[in-house]
Amino acid sequence: MSSLQEVPSRMRASVLESAHHLVVREVDTPVLASDQVLVRIAAVGVCGSDVHYFHEGRIGDFVVDAPLILGHEASGTIVAVGTEVSADRIGERVSIEPQRACRICTQCKRGRYNLCPSIEFYATPPIHGAFAEFAVIQADYAFAIPDSVSLEAASLFEPLSVAIWAHKKALTQPGSRVLIAGAGPVGILLAQVARAYGATEVIVSDLAAARRDRALEFGATSVIDPTVVSADEVPEVDAFVDASGAPSAIRAGILALAPAGIAVLVGMGADDVSLPVSRIQGRELLVTGVFRYANTWPLAIELVASGAVDLESLVTSTFSLDRVEEAFEATRDPNTLKALITP
Repeated sequence: MSSLQEVPSRMRASVLESAHHLVVREVDTPVLASDQVLVRIAAVGVCGSDVHYFHEGRIGDFVVDAPLILGHEASGTIVAVGTEVSADRIGERVSIEPQRACRICTQCKRGRYNLCPSIEFYATPPIHGAFAEFAVIQADYAFAIPDSVSLEAASLFEPLSVAIWAHKKALTQPGSRVLIAGAGPVGILLAQVARAYGATEVIVSDLAAARRDRALEFGATSVIDPTVVSADEVPEVDAFVDASGAPSAIRAGILALAPAGIAVLVGMGADDVSLPVSRIQGRELLVTGVFRYANTWPLAIELVASGAVDLESLVTSTFSLDRVEEAFEATRDPNTLKALITP
């Protein structure tokens, strides 16, 4: 291991002991593997999955059955490197892609490493996340950021990557007409990326007036209150991206698609949803999902550095490690877009 200064053997971390039970305590600082870097964490975005683990203690088959450090939207500064990594990287400001693929399975070799059956992902049991003073990641998953990009913005490259991946699936391009259901953080990022890709019509649907208003500030060309506008009144679109997980929103979005349109399901909701199968068949619609992302960080960096996407303005509050539970509660407020933890 190479480092410019001695790395402490212990660090502070916010640890989920079980559902509804978070504690801040000292834990061992992660030990570097030869291909890893040690990052002093500067900022971590709060994601809905963190909140879900806190309240439920599980997401699907992933169960918190041992103490777990949450947080996967992270940035910081490299303070030490493994023996296979150039010491020149020490001091780099980086955004962390919080996953590790096996690199040898069929999915990895086809470039779909997000579908690797052996994927390890921050804050998904049993892999610790970044609500801590330090975290480790393979060197090529730590992306150097330009001086013009803040560490706060760099922590949000992870949800931005979800939006980039969704629009890749949607085949969004100049002139596209896109409908987005849900104006939470991911919905807002979806709207920004749609405009960055050249979409000329970006319609955002949400139940909350405050979130609809916010969507108009971040790239939406129009907004819809789904309690007022029925499914058959929604303008016909080329692509529909669901960031709500609501069965009614998914159905309405699919019904709004033009022939050969694409529906991309991003939001997490019910495991099973009733779909208008005859409409899907008759219009040859494509319905697909999103599971994280692959190879998105370079574009995320370009979009933010160029000003095409604004991440700074998404941050509505910041909290210390001792106030993670408060940050989780803040996400219930429709005026909250992104809460950050700053260890």
